[in-house]
Amino acid sequence: MKRKFLVLLSILIMASLVIVGCGKKDNNEEKPAEENTQTETAENTEENKEEENKDAQNFEGKTLNVVATSDSYVPLFDKFTEKTGAKVEFLSMSSGEVISRTKAEGKPMADLWFGGGLDAFMAARDDGLLENYTSDVTATVPEEYKDKDGAYISKGITVVGFIVNNAILEEKGLEAPKTWKDLADPKYEHLVIMSNPAISGTNYAALKGLLDIYGEEEGWKVFEGINHNIDFYSKRGKDPQEKTVQGEFAIGIIPADKKAFDAAKDNNLTVIYPEDGVCWVPEGVAIFKGSENVDVAKAFIDFMLSEDAQKMIAEIDGKDSNQLIVPGIQGYDLGLPKDRLVKEDLSTFGSDRERILEKFNEISKGKTEDK
Repeated sequence: MKRKFLVLLSILIMASLVIVGCGKKDNNEEKPAEENTQTETAENTEENKEEENKDAQNFEGKTLNVVATSDSYVPLFDKFTEKTGAKVEFLSMSSGEVISRTKAEGKPMADLWFGGGLDAFMAARDDGLLENYTSDVTATVPEEYKDKDGAYISKGITVVGFIVNNAILEEKGLEAPKTWKDLADPKYEHLVIMSNPAISGTNYAALKGLLDIYGEEEGWKVFEGINHNIDFYSKRGKDPQEKTVQGEFAIGIIPADKKAFDAAKDNNLTVIYPEDGVCWVPEGVAIFKGSENVDVAKAFIDFMLSEDAQKMIAEIDGKDSNQLIVPGIQGYDLGLPKDRLVKEDLSTFGSDRERILEKFNEISKGKTEDK
């Protein structure tokens, strides 16, 4: 009996040792598994950080010097600073001054040129003042909104329309013009205001677009009729809208943007997109050749074409046209009839400028003095 008891006790002890041993083995196997999981998570986090760093270039300590048309774009450049660390300094200057000063000084005054009529950018390109830049991002922009060699690219487009003071036309028993040819009707004599196309990029676009709609011969005839109805061509681009709002004129030729539609809503006015063609002009962006921070400027152009940046530009500009530059981007819904945009010959936009303005001066006969 005693012997059986000892055998049974030995069996129980051995079984216990086996169970304990298995438990230790399991615990030893679980610990490396946890360690492996933690290691993989850490590696994944580092990989994600590396990918983020690739997407957002680091330009800490560098400054992007920008010639811009307006300080309203500061939030856009602040966003660029947030993403890249590059500081941004602004210089406000007209397009003509940009070109003349760059030529006179023999060196770029900034890294980036942001905003302005396309004719000035074409002139700067032809003078060899701009750096060519293309990337996978700029390749997505349609050909009509960029230089084929990458000298400039569009941040958006300005479209031209009429703003009409309904009260004045009603008082005179006149209907609002629907087309450029309507605007040339003598019944609108003394009622139309337009900025000098030699000064205003928008109104140069209107004049050039009119010639593209009807061709040189008929286009100039239509313009002669419009000129007959204009007393003087203002020096300031915003005069046509402001003076129409104030009741000094019945019809202004203007950039059709959110400011125009807001002014119309608040003052019993109407904004009209001409039915025979909506003239337009791309707003340029370019890098100055030989500038100190070309790499930062290139990074900004790619950033500018991103979805977030394009939404900001649409809001700042109050435009309904950014989706033409980057498909899928929506600006304000201003009812822009995109099928009416004039098929403009942009290749002659800059090269024909001097000839077109000479002809304009012949027709306007001194009306360019601001009264």
